[in-house]
Amino acid sequence: MAEESAEGSRIGRVLELGSTALALAGGLVLTGIMLMSIASIAGRWLLSRPVPGDFELVEIGSGLAIFLFLPACQLRGANVIVDFFTASLSRRARAWLDGLGALLYTLVAALFAWRLVFGGLDYVSYGERTMVLGLPLWVSFVLIVPATIWLALVAAYTTSRHVRAAAR
Repeated sequence: MAEESAEGSRIGRVLELGSTALALAGGLVLTGIMLMSIASIAGRWLLSRPVPGDFELVEIGSGLAIFLFLPACQLRGANVIVDFFTASLSRRARAWLDGLGALLYTLVAALFAWRLVFGGLDYVSYGERTMVLGLPLWVSFVLIVPATIWLALVAAYTTSRHVRAAAR
């Protein structure tokens, strides 16, 4: 079923390994944000000097972490679903609906990846930077686009898993 581990195929194992690595990287990013926030709060409280641009770093890091977590979440079937209307359906019908949902997610992730590439290129051409630290905004796109492409691949794989489960 779709909630099973991806260990059933070579592609599934590669997607599982890559998604786990991205999720671990997301955890490291959140850990860094947490430590920086502690340092900023302590600096503000003890020395009246917070970490400059702390809110910028939290904003960029949080967005990055979210994109890094999404593939593992999709692969493990851990996204939030509302099954109030489908709980009474047969397992096969739910698998078809889950396949349709995963297909839509694949298309949305691919669309996001495509548009994020152009959004990042726009930021490069505009030279836009953060207000306090002056970090170029396009750098975050360089990190988010590969995670979004990976998400599209994972969603396509989960689509095939749901469809195979429904066809059985």
